[in-house]
Amino acid sequence: MKFTRRNTMLMAFGTAAAAMLPARAMASVEEIIATFTGGAAVGDAGLTLTAPEIAENGNTVPIEVSAPGAVSIMVLATGNPTPGAATFNFGPLAGSQAASTRIRLAKTQDVMAIAKMADGSFVQVTQEVKVTIGGCGG
Repeated sequence: MKFTRRNTMLMAFGTAAAAMLPARAMASVEEIIATFTGGAAVGDAGLTLTAPEIAENGNTVPIEVSAPGAVSIMVLATGNPTPGAATFNFGPLAGSQAASTRIRLAKTQDVMAIAKMADGSFVQVTQEVKVTIGGCGG
């Protein structure tokens, strides 16, 4: 294949653009929280997060969140390369505002849950989970 100057410039531009995409895709925990809450104040009552104190394997860490009266609950793993772990939305016909799932943790870190309540307020809870075997390449 013969490369022309135009093809070389296009390939270089495409490579540079592709290299910049992952840097923009990674947002900090503070930015994610600000986006979810819209900058509103966050309280600390009315949300329950259940996670193990010690996770033997970071690949599959069971968690449960519950917030009666919540419209949405977001779960963050603050030490992961991509902190957003899950977001649960509850409609008016939801039987309860609770969810359980398994998340991957790269290392020992805080797991944070933030709930948007029906009245527009926000509540948050944080729990540290110690990981003995890393889940995200650790």
